[in-house]
Amino acid sequence: MKNIHRLLLIVFFIASAATAFASDEHDKHAHHDTHKKEKFQAGEFIMDHIADAYDWHIFSIGDFHASIPLPVILVSEQSGFNMFMSSKFYHGHSAYKGFYIAQEGEFKGKVVEKINGQEVRPFDISMTKNVVAMLISMMILLWIFISVAKAYTRRKGQAPKGLQSVMEPIIIFVRDEIAKPAIGEKNYERFMPFLLTIFFFIWLNNLMGLVPLFPGGANVTGNITVTMVLALFTFIITTFSGNKNYWVHIFNTPGVPWWLKFPVPLMPVVEFMGMITKPIVLMVRLFANITAGHMIVLAFVSLIFIFGEKGAAAGFGTSVFSVAFIVFMDILELLVALIQAFVFTLLSALYFGMATEEHH
Repeated sequence: MKNIHRLLLIVFFIASAATAFASDEHDKHAHHDTHKKEKFQAGEFIMDHIADAYDWHIFSIGDFHASIPLPVILVSEQSGFNMFMSSKFYHGHSAYKGFYIAQEGEFKGKVVEKINGQEVRPFDISMTKNVVAMLISMMILLWIFISVAKAYTRRKGQAPKGLQSVMEPIIIFVRDEIAKPAIGEKNYERFMPFLLTIFFFIWLNNLMGLVPLFPGGANVTGNITVTMVLALFTFIITTFSGNKNYWVHIFNTPGVPWWLKFPVPLMPVVEFMGMITKPIVLMVRLFANITAGHMIVLAFVSLIFIFGEKGAAAGFGTSVFSVAFIVFMDILELLVALIQAFVFTLLSALYFGMATEEHH
């Protein structure tokens, strides 16, 4: 069965790549005469690489672009349900069934259609680059944890071996250094599945985002919608786990003078706003740190092309400095990938601990 699964994955990849190459050849011949050499735009280069996309770009050589097309799934007011591969857009240069990728304006980079002369966004549930990257990371995590769980079942009472010996210290670290101190011995166990999930999910996607080749290179945790959903899960669990003591501290804070609660409920409003801002802090911190790291690396890559336009010597001289700094930043990003997963998990655990803390 494992061999069959591997064979199917290889066939799917080859078929997808072949479709992409064929569409690139069409694109090359159809638009070769209309393309002119333009000045390198560093801003567009950086934003294109950190933004989500409807295909998975592999490499480019001149006018030839190799990429893996992804499914575009749309629900239009005019034509209803539509599903097709992103290769139909020919890298954004062509329209298909009235849909096209906006090159400018409010919906730049998104699929739109024209209704009564105006660009309108259809309901878009496409399998974009970030979506596929998340699915890949989830399959990797499922494979890791199912394999480790089976190993514990087969080898009861024996010392960890192989993948077990790698995962066990990390799981114990999350339990002993994050969950227990932040939540407490009494309540930490019921939050462990969620804390382990977000820790490994964020860490793995951070690491995959540093790999420039497929299946890496997607900016998953640098997408604010992804971090928003993760923070929303933390907020929902905190809210529904809150005990009586938690809600009393929010709406009737003990030890605070009565005139701060009545007739103007100043302290309850402050406490309630604090409850709302906690997940916002989680969302923005992860998004900003990961995006900033990618942008710095891409900025130094851009310097090579900017100075290269002025002359080969300038480009070569800049490349030595840029590549050295990029290597340094990538090594630093390996540490940041772990730190951001740790911080997000720790703050979530602290919020759970505040919600379940008993009255002293």
